[in-house]
Amino acid sequence: MPSAASPHPQVMWLARLERRFHSWRERRARGRGYVPTVTGFPGYGSEQWVRVLGRALIVPPSKKGLNGDYASVRGWRSFAAVPVGFAQITVTIDGERHEVVADRGGVLDTVLPAHLEPGWQTITVAVEGGEPIETRVFIVGSDVRFGVVSDVDDTVMVTALPRPLLAAWNSFVVDEHARQPVPGMAVLLERLAREHQGAPVIYLSTGAWNVAPTLIRFLRRHLYPSGAILLTDWGPTHDRWFRSGQDHKRSNLRRLAEEFPNVRWLLVGDDGQHDDAIYTGFAIEHPEAVAAVAIRRLSPAEAVLAGGRTVVDDHSAAEVPWVSGSDGAGLLDRLSSVGIFPKDAPER
Repeated sequence: MPSAASPHPQVMWLARLERRFHSWRERRARGRGYVPTVTGFPGYGSEQWVRVLGRALIVPPSKKGLNGDYASVRGWRSFAAVPVGFAQITVTIDGERHEVVADRGGVLDTVLPAHLEPGWQTITVAVEGGEPIETRVFIVGSDVRFGVVSDVDDTVMVTALPRPLLAAWNSFVVDEHARQPVPGMAVLLERLAREHQGAPVIYLSTGAWNVAPTLIRFLRRHLYPSGAILLTDWGPTHDRWFRSGQDHKRSNLRRLAEEFPNVRWLLVGDDGQHDDAIYTGFAIEHPEAVAAVAIRRLSPAEAVLAGGRTVVDDHSAAEVPWVSGSDGAGLLDRLSSVGIFPKDAPER
């Protein structure tokens, strides 16, 4: 029986065109003598497995400043890198080698068996037999019962992302050192990580994998706690022009609930996108997996830049605590009042 025709043949054509374009760029870069490398992103795992994240790329050279860092790192550099589709990658975990294959965009997202101690552990990744690159994974102990999932845009970093022109400006033009943190959010997340020893911190964003290195440097520079980075790919798929950021968040939340059935998650987001609706749906589906929800309210100016606020539902009858505040300090006070950590916990 013949298969049904695709309802979006033009989208499938666009996806094939994108793949051909990246293949042409890869051949051109290799012809100029550039070699692929692999960038490892912070992952996570249990005491029996790890989720390894990274991307195989051919990166154009860039000048460095006097301090060894790039003098001016603008967003477009992240998008200028050439992805190495279906790259052969070697992952070494505690001396054991695993051969895996990246996806068509060069993204490595795979689960491998491992027996590692809880906390941050180092593994290595290498592409095409090249020099191994160290990356880290956070191992969640079997006795851990609490974790944090945080949005990024307008939750930890001021971006006004929903408005397309500003999103393009922030992504492609603005120097990464010009990006500003949301007041008090670093203190809030650091307190949560400190008061709940061994708790995983997951940064779940609709941003593209291209900006992962920029995001990691931003979090480090502004003293956010280390955590796994879960981003997505903006490219077309077989049935749509762009991947759905909302589906990306929903699927990863469900995945975390399945992977860590004994962990209850604090979900942190903002009211400028769809976090309230996404977290509401997840809390209804998995109330046992949610410790609380914290929604940052955008200021009037931020709401205008972001294209307005989403309608926040009434959560007074919710089965899990639901709090909101305009910044990290306000959320910290409200989370203390619902028992997420002791209200009078001593500062350290």
